[in-house]
Amino acid sequence: IRESATLTRDVLEQHFNDLKGTLKKLLDERLMSLLQEVDVIEQESIKPLDECQKLIEHGVSTADDLLREGESAVHGDVGQQNEKLCIFTKKALHIQLDSLPEVPSLVDVPCLSAQLDDCLLTILKNQIFRHGTVASRPPVQLEEFVEKPGGILVRWCKVDDDFIPQDYRLQYRKSTASHFEDVYVGSETEFIVLHIDPNVDYQFRVCARGDGRQEWSPWSVPQIGCTTLVPHEWTAGLEGYSLSSRRNIALRNDSQSCGVLYSKAPTYFCGQTLTFRQVLSGIETVGQPDRRDSLGVCVEQQNGYDSLQRDKAVCVSTNGAVFVNGKEMTNQLPAVTSGSTVTFDMEVVQLGPSGNEGGNFKLRVTISSNNREVVFDWVLDQCCGSLYFGCSFSYPGWKVLVF
Repeated sequence: IRESATLTRDVLEQHFNDLKGTLKKLLDERLMSLLQEVDVIEQESIKPLDECQKLIEHGVSTADDLLREGESAVHGDVGQQNEKLCIFTKKALHIQLDSLPEVPSLVDVPCLSAQLDDCLLTILKNQIFRHGTVASRPPVQLEEFVEKPGGILVRWCKVDDDFIPQDYRLQYRKSTASHFEDVYVGSETEFIVLHIDPNVDYQFRVCARGDGRQEWSPWSVPQIGCTTLVPHEWTAGLEGYSLSSRRNIALRNDSQSCGVLYSKAPTYFCGQTLTFRQVLSGIETVGQPDRRDSLGVCVEQQNGYDSLQRDKAVCVSTNGAVFVNGKEMTNQLPAVTSGSTVTFDMEVVQLGPSGNEGGNFKLRVTISSNNREVVFDWVLDQCCGSLYFGCSFSYPGWKVLVF
């Protein structure tokens, strides 16, 4: 409680300090804009009046000078009087004293004033007093973490009955990192976070957006999750297949070489879910199908085969046929197409009180694809604690992600 209260105080103080700075900046910008508007009106309006005033003052000054010359000519000596009067008369004829520039009428002269509406304070006051809320309980919380090879399945649930969620937003970060990052936004209540380093703690948190709303709810209480399972990886170096940097995606290239691409190690254990997902390649389509194409698991790597349709293996072909130890079953799944997901789930079936010693080893296998599944028992002559996975494609364009 103390930790979340301290964090909430810090968030509130930072947010309102940012608002203060932003509001001051906006008010200063508005004030500067209005002052500049006053300057422009003043300069544009005063210019013709200043010019008119200068003309009038010049005319008055000229008339005053002429008047003094006339007085001097009248009161001067008789000998100089005629000459001065002659000069005065010529000058008076060339100076126009009977015209003045047009003076704007009073109604045409601007009179500036500031029009300020006090209702802005009322609007701001009402908005400010309604801005922000403090929630003691977020409407969604993290519920479960399930270890996956190189990933974590995160589940969350709604804890507020009155809250109607539209979308969820999941974030995570390494415990040593300072910032969370988005990893999922959508309507589902679970998500597999991949590219997780084994035996490293990660923090997760989730929030939700109410139906018809834009803002997100408060974050859930952060929780730590980790996985001890190493990520699934394809074997590097096999001609005919190109791998991603994390070696969890295999692309059938245009090489003529054929063969089965196996996992780097037997990393699939009973009780887990193994998932193959067909993703788009660069040409945005899947490769041409072939009856030998397969996705599945096997007891051991066996080179020299061009398909997983062999002994000690179970697989699904791209046309949906299921093969157990090389024999095709009567049950069939939908064909594998772009975006298809195929999952394998296995559990050990105990035979007799003595367990697996000296007897057959049986696994209950469930293969699912496009909302359909096939369930059968796979009988082996040896105990298998872990299995390899593999794929084989005859033509380029197939691109498979495994997790």
